[in-house]
Amino acid sequence: MVRVDMHIHTHASFDSLNRLEHIIRAADERGLDHLVITDHNEIDGALRLHDIDPVRFIIGEEVKTHEKVDIIGIFLTDLIPRNTPARETCIRIREQGGVVYLPHPFDTSRSGGAAILNEIRDLIDVVEVHNARCLRASINERAEAWANAYGKLHGAGSDAHTIAEIGRGFVEMPPFAPERISFLAALSRGRVAGRTLSSPLCHLSSTYAKIRKKIPL
Repeated sequence: MVRVDMHIHTHASFDSLNRLEHIIRAADERGLDHLVITDHNEIDGALRLHDIDPVRFIIGEEVKTHEKVDIIGIFLTDLIPRNTPARETCIRIREQGGVVYLPHPFDTSRSGGAAILNEIRDLIDVVEVHNARCLRASINERAEAWANAYGKLHGAGSDAHTIAEIGRGFVEMPPFAPERISFLAALSRGRVAGRTLSSPLCHLSSTYAKIRKKIPL
């Protein structure tokens, strides 16, 4: 079995300062075999890590859709622009041979997609049933219940915006080839093994990162 943290941010996100070399070191220290790099409306950080280790680092993107909902694409080759409508975002992910991954759907403070679940339900491949940045376990429990009700695969991620958070959410699954069909088949035989919640104080780090990036050096 391999361990996969399905939701990681780098300094390419507007609210993270995670340096690439520090992400690599943390993955080594915490026994993570694969990390899905999911920067906000960016794939530059993911591409750079993928160039360093194309097996370990998977190219993803957390797209802020026209409806102000977050949708993650996994195994992307091209950027999906911010403000693309949600259904079109899912279709574009699928057209790239990617996986449609719905993060923190019932977290109303962080662009959860609960309001449009019926609109995109047929295109969702995986639901994030554990997001380590959710303030309450009940938010993740609602996501898991919805995934079970509609037969969706379970995913998990730390949603790490700081190095300390990496690995607080992950799945254990059989090894897979770096493409949609193999990944989904392996995930169907996997389980959510990491379910640690981060301290609410982690959100202050994102605020600091936003401010720091506005300060000229």
